[in-house]
Formats: sequence, structure tokens, C-alpha cells
Amino acid sequence: MGICFNKKKGGALKINIQNWNIEDSAFWDAEGKKTAFRNLWISIPALLQSFSIWIMWGMIIVQMKKLGFTLGMPHETLEDLKVFNELLWTIPAIAGLSGATLRIPNSFLIAIGGGRNVVFLSTVLLLIPAVGAGIALQDIHTPYHVFAVLAVLSGFGGGNFASSMSNISFFFPKRMQGTALGLNAGLGNLGVSVMQFLIPAVITAGFFGACAGAGLPLVETDGTKAAGTLVYLQNAGWIWVLFLVLSAIASFFGMNNLKMATPELGDYAGEFFRIVLLVFFGLVAAGTGSYLQAELKWNMWLVLPITIILTLLLMKILSPRQIKSSLDRQFAIFKNKHNWIMTILYVMTFGSFIGYSASFPKLIQDVFGYLPGGQVNPNAPNPMTWAFLG
Repeated sequence: MGICFNKKKGGALKINIQNWNIEDSAFWDAEGKKTAFRNLWISIPALLQSFSIWIMWGMIIVQMKKLGFTLGMPHETLEDLKVFNELLWTIPAIAGLSGATLRIPNSFLIAIGGGRNVVFLSTVLLLIPAVGAGIALQDIHTPYHVFAVLAVLSGFGGGNFASSMSNISFFFPKRMQGTALGLNAGLGNLGVSVMQFLIPAVITAGFFGACAGAGLPLVETDGTKAAGTLVYLQNAGWIWVLFLVLSAIASFFGMNNLKMATPELGDYAGEFFRIVLLVFFGLVAAGTGSYLQAELKWNMWLVLPITIILTLLLMKILSPRQIKSSLDRQFAIFKNKHNWIMTILYVMTFGSFIGYSASFPKLIQDVFGYLPGGQVNPNAPNPMTWAFLG
């Protein structure tokens, strides 16, 4: 059986691979294996950082309270403090809703935009919430709506999981897809734990110099740290910037688009436009859902179907004809009962994992951090230390 190589002169692999017959063992051994694993090893750190940035607000809000952040609202009465604490809870909740919503358009991105293009652009987009957090966390009077917007944008990370898994599945023969997807998902999900250990370490000092902002003093005792100790909470955002840039460069120059996964390849401007457009539809729906729940206090079980339906309607109605034809073919999955059964199972498994991970640090603080009279509990466990248990 002949082998068709996808190489330019000089031995460099093309970005767009036209022939990808990985079920042919000769092709796999000669060319496919090396290319597939190169794409996998670039995909994993990109996905790891996606999870880190998506879930980082669960750690950040704990320190925001200890540093005296006001969210731009008064703190004069017990009712003010209650409202403030409720708003803190909504920040990681908004990020969670946004990430879940963005998985809908991300599920379709590989077919219309190309795997390499999607991973590159989605990694670049994560720079927005990372840099935004680095700036916003320098001022304790940054208003709530700024953090709410950044939380919505952090949802880029949650959405990336869907496109990342879809992309990697095309690179490996069926006999190896379980291993490849397990590595991509398992090591990618490790980003939650990496973030939970890394953020407490990097906020202890001004590692990034004066350009990253000055430290903020603790307004209450934090474990062994006395009130007045400087904390560089903005580093929780800045720490990801260099790694994101490196991942973006690696994906741009080291990953590939597969013709079998993306039938219409070659028009880079069009591919990037289609990616951005579908992600924008997801952001609009996620922002709408977040507003309904956080601002208007609508019931969660009403907000969720509205957000999902709005996302699908925006994609279905407002997409250009070229995108719509591809979406119509893929929308057939909604008629498959197994799709809905797996959705319910996934909500119970992954949903509980990511929900507990995002909420556990704040839960520790609220349950154990204060005595009945409102005083700081000197014997309370440090949420930043025990967050990994979530």
C-alpha cells in the first residue's frame, strides 16, 4: 500500500495536511505517529492553561475579601457585607456558566476553522482575561462589573476543552484514541490543581517588578501572615501571560490542520473569522445568562435553558451560509438519544468536579473562616492551602 507524505521541500511538514490515512499502519509508522504526538504534546499545555484561567476565580475571590476589595459598593452595614459576599460567589459562577456555554460553539470549531487555527486563536484569547485580571486586581475599588466581564471572558478556557478534544481525536487511529484523549483530557484537567498550587506561591512577592503593580496590604490575619502583609494578588493573572505566549507560538508553528477534519481549508482569514464569530455568539449568550442570574436574580434552572437555546439560535440564524451548512450537518447529533444520555452523565461527573473545584476555597473561608460574632477565626484552615481537596 502506497504512502502519501504531507511534506514541503526540505522536509518541513505542511500546516494543512491533505492526506491523513492513519488506519494504514505504514503511513502511521512513517509519518502519522510523529505528527500526531507533536500535536498532542502542544495541545496538552494549552488545555492545561485553559483550565487554570477558567477556574482561577475560585482562588482569587478568597484573597479579595482578605485584601479589602469593595467591588465598588459600600461596606457600612451587615446587609452590605452580605451582598458583597454574595457578589464574590457570583464571579466564579459566571466563569463556570460562560465556560459551559462556550463549549457549544467550540464543539463545531474544528470542522469550520481547522485544529491548529482553533488552538492558536483560543490560546491567544486567554490573554485577555489573564492580562485583565492582572490589571483589575491592582485596585481594591475595581467595580464588580469589571470582574464579571473578566469572568465571562475566562470562560474561553472552559470552552477550549470541547474543541481541543475534538481536534486530537482526528490525529490518532481508533485503537489509540482512548489513550490520546485520556492524556489530553487528564493532563489538561490538571490545570485546576496546578493553578491551586501556583497562585498561592506567586502572590507572595512582586515577582514581575514594578510594571506588574504594587502589593496590597491584608486587612485581616491570613494564617501565619499578619494584617498589613503585602499580597500581590494581580500575579494570579500575570503568571499565565508568558506561558500563554509560548503556547500560542508553539501551536502556530507546530500544529496542523487536517483536511479530513476541516473540509474547506486554505483561507486563513475566513477560518479565523468563522472561529471568532461562533465564539462571539457564545459570549453573547453567556453574558446574557450571567446578567439574568447575577443581576436580575433569575432562577438558575430557568437561566440555563435560556442560555443554551440562545446560543444555538444565534449560531443557527446569524451564521453566514458557509458556516450554516456545516452546522446543519453537525446539528444532527441533537436527534441522537445517546447524546442526551451522555450529556446528563457528563453534568454529574465533570460538572461536579469543576463545580467543587471552583467553589471549595470560598466554601472553606465562609464555613470556617469566621466566628459567630464575625471575628476572624484564628484556628481556621487556610483556604489556599486546602483548596486542592475540592
